[in-house]
Amino acid sequence: MIYVGAFIAIQFIIVTAILLYRNHNPQGVLLIMGILMMTIGLFIGLENVDVAGTTGLVAFDLFKKIEETFTSNLMNVGFMIMTIGGYVDYMKRIKASDALVYVSMQPLSLFKKFPYIAAISIIPIGQILFISIPSATGLGLLLVASIMPVLIRIGVSKLTAVSVITACTVFDMGPSSANTLRASELSELNSISYFLEYQLPIVIPMTIVLMLLYYITSRYYDKKDAAKKPAQTEKVVHENFDVDVPLIYAVLPLLPIVLLIVFSRYLQLFNPPIELNTTTAMIISLFVAIIFELIRVKSITKMFENLKYFWEGMGKVFASVVTLIVSAEIFSNGLISLGFIEALVQGSTHLGFSGAVIGVIIAIIIFLAATLMGSGNASFFSFGPLIPGIAQRFGMVPVDMVLPMQLSASMGRATSPIAGVVIATAEIAGVSTFELAKRNMIPLGGTLLFMLIYNQLFL
Repeated sequence: MIYVGAFIAIQFIIVTAILLYRNHNPQGVLLIMGILMMTIGLFIGLENVDVAGTTGLVAFDLFKKIEETFTSNLMNVGFMIMTIGGYVDYMKRIKASDALVYVSMQPLSLFKKFPYIAAISIIPIGQILFISIPSATGLGLLLVASIMPVLIRIGVSKLTAVSVITACTVFDMGPSSANTLRASELSELNSISYFLEYQLPIVIPMTIVLMLLYYITSRYYDKKDAAKKPAQTEKVVHENFDVDVPLIYAVLPLLPIVLLIVFSRYLQLFNPPIELNTTTAMIISLFVAIIFELIRVKSITKMFENLKYFWEGMGKVFASVVTLIVSAEIFSNGLISLGFIEALVQGSTHLGFSGAVIGVIIAIIIFLAATLMGSGNASFFSFGPLIPGIAQRFGMVPVDMVLPMQLSASMGRATSPIAGVVIATAEIAGVSTFELAKRNMIPLGGTLLFMLIYNQLFL
């Protein structure tokens, strides 16, 4: 019966992928498919609905499960993600994000004689910015406005400039990332431990490989395109990027990360030790930013008016990310109720597959799913809750499976012509989204392969 349930689960996965590819609302798709799978699981006698307090009627327990999933997520990672979203929106409103980008891009003038080195040097700088500005589309548009004209003037094509800008967003990492927070929760680690001990050791060599691959492919494609269109010259996008706030504002987006690292168990600067969690660091940083704003605008009314963007940002993240986490968890519970994990483990055991091989297969599936869906969050959140159970069955540490899958999701996003960051940056730059996605496919596919090999050999 387990294999019958798994067969049904696969049909649901296919239908879900089709619906998501057709741009149906992911929260609605995942939630309804999850409920349907749990209902079928009940009817074929595979698993009962697991709720803390039953209503006394199985049909109502299905909806009780949704309530409990919302409650547990809001009490834990959900509220944390909402405060991050609010802080990010507030940083945009007071233009602290603009100040950070402006300051970070000043060293680029040193590479004017080496245009492709200048182009790939954007990647590590942008990744550092992405830790503090964890919106792929938001950061991408900031970089298009600030650095793309500079790159074009020193000799690279629009497509090369935009492709390296999107490459700045291919690793969701740091305690401000929703994917990182979810991955650390699934790995039973705090976000700083996950970031410093697991993400950084693999992302650093991956970044080097990514830069090398972008250098090679960008030169190749630019020469190929120039041969096809020798008479055409690219029109430079002239867009003023003026920062009308004090440059000291550049520290504000970085402040939560600085607080989390300084007041962590790694530095041990204080006795007795002081340790902050992400939510508290965000709230402290918000109050520091409020003081900065009050000094700058010299108006309590204006300061309070800007503060509303923090609350609105929290609401937007609840509507987009938190609801997606809840819906994805219901979807994964549906897969579990149909015996999908049990069948996957038993089938893999019979075929002689190890947990490591299963991890590689799922990481590739998540990469492809992100390409199809255009969302790293949707693909990772859909499969993520399954991982601890699979890891336990194979006697593996969850983080060994979670880490490559989480990074696969964010890499796959940049290869999708329907991803928000690809569409937004391509539209502003005036290039084809499909051409941009094609430019990204080889470097990110190669980096994915490197990650899977490196993870097996060294981590």
